[in-house]
Parts: sequence; C-alpha cells; structure tokens
Amino acid sequence: MSNNIVAIIGRPNVGKSTLYNRLVGGRDAITDDFSGVTRDRKYGYCEWGGKRFTVVDTGGFVHGSDDVFEAAIRSQVRIATEEAAAIIFLVDAQTGITDLDESMAKWLRRSTKPVYLVVNKADNHKDLLAANEFWGLGFENTFFIAAISGSGTGDLLDAVIEHIDNTEELNTELPKFAIVGRPNVGKSSLLNALLGEDRNIVTPIAGTTRDTIHSVYNKFGKEFILIDTAGIRKKTKVEEDLEFYSVMRAIRALEESDVCLLVLDAMQGLEGQDLNILRLAQKRHKGIVILVNKWDLVENKQTNSTRDFEAAIKRKLAPFDDVPILFISVKEKQRIFQAVEAAMEVYANRTRRIKTSELNEIMMEIIEATPPPSVHGRFPKFKYVTQIPTHYPSFVFFVNNPNWVRDSYKQFLENQLRKHFDFKGVTMEVYMRSKA
Repeated sequence: MSNNIVAIIGRPNVGKSTLYNRLVGGRDAITDDFSGVTRDRKYGYCEWGGKRFTVVDTGGFVHGSDDVFEAAIRSQVRIATEEAAAIIFLVDAQTGITDLDESMAKWLRRSTKPVYLVVNKADNHKDLLAANEFWGLGFENTFFIAAISGSGTGDLLDAVIEHIDNTEELNTELPKFAIVGRPNVGKSSLLNALLGEDRNIVTPIAGTTRDTIHSVYNKFGKEFILIDTAGIRKKTKVEEDLEFYSVMRAIRALEESDVCLLVLDAMQGLEGQDLNILRLAQKRHKGIVILVNKWDLVENKQTNSTRDFEAAIKRKLAPFDDVPILFISVKEKQRIFQAVEAAMEVYANRTRRIKTSELNEIMMEIIEATPPPSVHGRFPKFKYVTQIPTHYPSFVFFVNNPNWVRDSYKQFLENQLRKHFDFKGVTMEVYMRSKA
C-alpha cells in the first residue's frame, strides 16, 4: 500500500505543534510553553516538492509522573514506527539531551523506517554550537531548525519526501470505498453485513481490528473494492493506543480510496477526531458519505429526530456540508444497501465531466443575471468557463483580471455549480485565470 504519513514524535514541550503548524501552513494545533497542551492529536496536509503527505502531530500527553510519560511515549513511538513512512524525532536544543530523549532514541534506532533527528530551537549561533551534542544520539539524518521561524525546515522536507510514495497499490478501475471511523462504531460489522460473511472478527472490545483489508464487492450489479481498516488482533493487545492506531489506519485507507465512508456512533455523534479525518478527505478531494450507525439504539426518537441530528452534523461540517448522511443499523441491516447506493452516486459525482458548451450556457447566464461586485470601481468581465481534467471536479473561469473576483463571488459560483450539476459528497476547486 502507498504510504505517505509522516509522524512527529518527541517528549512534551519540544515544539511538535509549532513544527506541525509550520509544515501544514496553519495554526491548527494549540501551542504554549508548558507540557501537556496538546490533548488531541492533529492530522494535517502538506505538499512539498510535488509530493503530498499527511503530517501527524503525536501530542496528547497529559502532565503526570515520569512513568506515565515514558509509557505514553513508548506507545506512540511503537505505533509511529509501524505506521508512518518517515519519522521526525524532535528534540530541544536549548534543553539538551534528556533521559526521555535517550529512551526514545533507543527505540527508534531499532526501527527499519527512516528517522530524522530534528533539533528544534536552534535559533542562533550559540544554540547551534550547543546542539552538536545531539550527534551523540547516533542518527545520521540530523537537522537543526527553528520551527517558529521556519529556518531549516526546507532542507528537512527535501529529505523527508524521498520516502513519500503517492502511487496507489490498487491498480484497478473499480471504485474504491474506505470504511473509516473511531474504534467500536461498527466498521467491521458493516463490512461483514455487506459481504454476507464474517470477513473480519467482530467483538465488542474497541480495537479488535488493526490491518487494512481489501475486499471485492460484486453483488446486485455493483462491483467495487471495500477498504476496511481492519484485521485480526488478539484481545491481549487491545490496551495499545487505539485512537492513534485507528486514525493512522484511517489515513492510509483514505489515501487509496475514491470515497470515504465515515461510520459514526449515533450515541456519540460527530466528534473532533471524525472531523480531522473529514478535513483530510476534503483536502485530498475524496468523496464523502457519513453513516450514522446504531440508530436503532436511540430512544425516544421523534418525527424530526433524523432531521435535527443531520442539521447538527452539517453545522459542524460547514462550510462544506453538501454531504449525504444516512442513518443505519448494521446489526439490523437497516439501510446498509442504501449506503452502497450513496457511495456509488458520490463516486459518479466525483468523476462527472460537464461539457464546456453546457457549462457556459448555464454559468454565463447566471453571471450575467448576477454580475460580480466591483473592486475599487473595476468590474471583472468573465469570458468563459471550462472543466479541467483532474481526478475531482475542477473548473477554470477565464476573466479579464482574476484579482478583481472576490472570494465571496467564487463561493457563489461554486454554489451555482452544485445547484445545477450534482456534486453532492465531493469537494471542488474553482480557479480564476486571466484572459483579455
């Protein structure tokens, strides 16, 4: 399987979240000057040198004893070395080598995965001289950076992307649907129900499944590949860091997929980790279908219960909320085949191609009826629009000056494209290009 996950690991307060923000180009992770700030792990998208990959900020430590820290760190080091294509081992130049750094280095030296020792906070010549002690940890690939300013991160990325593989293992024309979600929401049960066999072991213990599995579905005139983040794991191993495993596996499955089937637990709803996966799916321009499982267990349902539940989910998804949401019960096999229909429709939407003549006939009439607002007294004049050949819907509007088109009007154009052509469940890109 293609793998393009880069994990940032390190003890608390070395700057993992700062480096993560630097690499993904945002401020998704909260940063502060004391340990334990990052309670939820973050998963972001980075593109460098023509390669695309996911950056995992392995925070989540809560301040406690040294024994608690060491156990948590060892767990994350183990998972990262198993799941990631490359590992960034971050240390602090100003603090120097600590016992925890040495403990992590011992684990990482056993790994067959590429490990990059990154010495952060090397902000000046004095810090750089002091940081030379980190060569003693025994890593050939050592970089000195200042994450807060970005100094040195370019050289680091140049080295990391050598291990990023954007190719897909599944060389097939069949649609590929990934079943993802938090532990114990019913992913494997859904796969078994669709295939009509116990393809995966299902137990009520969260974390029973581990490896991604590919199964061919060929029933009722439909054929596609189901990618389940599943496999067999002994119950004695379920005490591992399951949420981390779950998301790392979900990311890898998502990379191969055309459509992402996110399974939620109706008793819990859409939570932060689910949103992380959905945001990644959006950035990768994957199709999205949300399946609210265990709907049969919800008590005191009213006439408007599904409508209100769906509205609550869409508020969290905004601004991209044009996503099919189905309420299912895998146990009772309620609406699970409607989920297949929805996935097939989203796949068709993602691969839909609109003729240029049809596009212009509709969109230019809309632009004429609702012209763009002026920018400093100047009005953009649209010439024509065409769809460009990408794996997802992308449209280019040719205009006399792209800088005069406000973002709000670009959003208006996207909304109109969605209104007149069915792109439910997929993100799209709308570009402006100059044409006199």
